Amino acid sequence: MLRFLTGGESHGPSLSAIIEGLPANLPIDLDAINKQLKRRQGGYGRGARQQIESDTVEILSGVRYGRTMGGPITLLVRNRDWENWRERMSIAPVENPDPPVTRPRPGHADFAGMLKYHSNDLRTILERSSARNTAALVALGAICRALLEVAGIEVLSHVVAIGGIHARFTPPIDYHAIAARAEESPVRCADPVAEAQMIAAIDKCMQEESRDTLGGIFEVVAINCPPGLGSFVHWDRKLDSRLTAAVMSIQAIKGVEIGMGFGVAEVPGSKVHDELFFERSAGFLRGTNNAGGIEGGMTNGEPVVVRAAMKPLSTLPTPLASVDMQTHQPVKAHFERSDVCAVPAAATIGEAMVALTLADALLEKFGGDSVEEFQYNLNGYLDAIRARGWQPHHAC
Repeated sequence: MLRFLTGGESHGPSLSAIIEGLPANLPIDLDAINKQLKRRQGGYGRGARQQIESDTVEILSGVRYGRTMGGPITLLVRNRDWENWRERMSIAPVENPDPPVTRPRPGHADFAGMLKYHSNDLRTILERSSARNTAALVALGAICRALLEVAGIEVLSHVVAIGGIHARFTPPIDYHAIAARAEESPVRCADPVAEAQMIAAIDKCMQEESRDTLGGIFEVVAINCPPGLGSFVHWDRKLDSRLTAAVMSIQAIKGVEIGMGFGVAEVPGSKVHDELFFERSAGFLRGTNNAGGIEGGMTNGEPVVVRAAMKPLSTLPTPLASVDMQTHQPVKAHFERSDVCAVPAAATIGEAMVALTLADALLEKFGGDSVEEFQYNLNGYLDAIRARGWQPHHAC
């Protein structure tokens, strides 16, 4: 139903994206897209690249008078750093090309990419595999948030761990309050005690004697998803399958879980499954949300909770041991500008991937060539399940 494609390199002229399948008459707010791009560039521990770029989006097709037209939407985010890389990233052949970069970074796409694409210069690999390319995904996710808003769905995030330091929250969890506090935090963590410890850990990694990188965990929550998005009938239609694939595709993400996640393996079923209750005034209720809002590949009306583990970035200021791909001699890995910690930014990218996936699931379920038709189909479905006792509520 929803198709999108991105293009561009980290130090090329621009990043681009095309998205197709959104209904006509959907309001598009450029300021809202640029706000998400700015969030992606923030967070304590970011590197010098963020001081160069100030990302804003240009819409080249598919929108007229602030509303979608029903056709493909083309987005462009220009790279300001391109001015410093015109020769090194020239599209046309040059007389004196840069010497090839031949020292792959452990943990990066460099080594496997050079072998796969028969390249003698890892520059051709790192440019596209760079997390700089997630700016296009964030712009696409911001477009999809407009459709989610029509359905009353909110997508929030916060950081729950950096460098082994974990945030602590006392149930019941108020996701709106947590997200609001996280937006005010340099590390996007709503726990002030953990926040201070995270900042101290990042500061330590910035010091000359211990220059290193830190990973962590972020959580994305989608509130007010109607029950029934996704399906149980095929592996590729299950919403949890689609969400985990989307979030895992973000650079440096090495683990994704939904709800209780790997914790379900540690306790008996009576402590895992969310008991179901009914009250005439409130409809169906759950005592817990260990399933993370998804059962059998479908949303069940509870908040959808997706958590992702991000590894420490593989471009280390103190390079690790590597092997020169030309000489086969031991060397130190290539170093280029890098963040010490990008977990806060990754949380924003996680929001975008969840928004893209939920928008696709909404269109799959309710369709419509226009927003008006989409809303009509959605309202008809909500009326039908309300007649069976379901009522919307912001369970936590």
